[in-house]
Amino acid sequence: MCLLNASFAVFIILSVSVFASKDSQSGFAVGRNELTYRTEELSHEKFLAYAPLSDVPHLRKVTNNLLIPRVVGTTGHTQARDYITSNLRELNWSVEHDKFHDTAPILGKLHFHNIIAKLNPDAERYLVFACHYDSKYFEDFEFIGATDSAVPCAMLLNMAHVLQTALEPFRKTKLSLMFIFFDGEEAFKEWGPNDSIYGSRHLAKMWEADGTLNRLDILVLLDLIGSADPTFYSFFPNTEGWYSRLVSLEERLSDLNMLQRYISSGVSRQYPNRYFQPNTLRSSMVEDDHLPFLRRNVPILHLIPLPFPTVWHTKDDNNSIIDYIATENISLILRLFMMEYLQSATDEK
Repeated sequence: MCLLNASFAVFIILSVSVFASKDSQSGFAVGRNELTYRTEELSHEKFLAYAPLSDVPHLRKVTNNLLIPRVVGTTGHTQARDYITSNLRELNWSVEHDKFHDTAPILGKLHFHNIIAKLNPDAERYLVFACHYDSKYFEDFEFIGATDSAVPCAMLLNMAHVLQTALEPFRKTKLSLMFIFFDGEEAFKEWGPNDSIYGSRHLAKMWEADGTLNRLDILVLLDLIGSADPTFYSFFPNTEGWYSRLVSLEERLSDLNMLQRYISSGVSRQYPNRYFQPNTLRSSMVEDDHLPFLRRNVPILHLIPLPFPTVWHTKDDNNSIIDYIATENISLILRLFMMEYLQSATDEK
């Protein structure tokens, strides 16, 4: 990914609340056609049923298996692809590879593979979670890319594992779940329109042609997650209502003391470690795998921390930077968001 139009040290945050009223929560728009999707926050009973579902040892194991150089075309790249694919197939997800060739600077013609996993391959609509699984090529050192993006990949695999039983009803519903692991996000020489986001550019173009884009409600893109205490912001007006659900879920977990190493203080709600900031950020543009979909009017939630981790694109982006407490806290919020979003699918006619 590449950050444009802002320095890494200074960001201008618009102090605009992204909290939605309870009335508006039942009528958020989704999809390219702005379908009105009616949802409700998780009941207290369901919230308490889903929130304790966790398996941090599994998260660590999956992450460790992905902490290898994963440059497109290398043995490590194939190993990571096979590992992601086999994990999801073992959980009875439908997994396919979008295969294509493209020519990259330095390394020449390469074979790329997007990994597309569906809980219900026959669903009419999908909530999509995505990340990239390749790692960046450097001439002078091997780049592990823990936050970029081994940990986000591991988070998705862990979600599928932890929520295996809870997700069973959504194997037959019209609205279901899709995971995309993009290939070729990283530039091989210098970030630009022809040397970056190879996989997402290819997939968005193909899905626009065959109509698949119209089946995507929202694309939630994870990137650069894994270090301690990241902060996220709402980037796009048309998904501020959905971003507000992440803000609200974090608050509910805090109120119930269900987040680890998390500080909240009294009525004033001071959050030194708050992850999902109740603000919009419009002053910077982060180029990432969401762009080809954004340009085709797919609603986007881009979950990338600002500022970027200090180890971004350095050899120090390795196992030593990973904070599993923060990572599990964020995973918990995302799991609850996923279940909250999907829960009404069982009531569809």
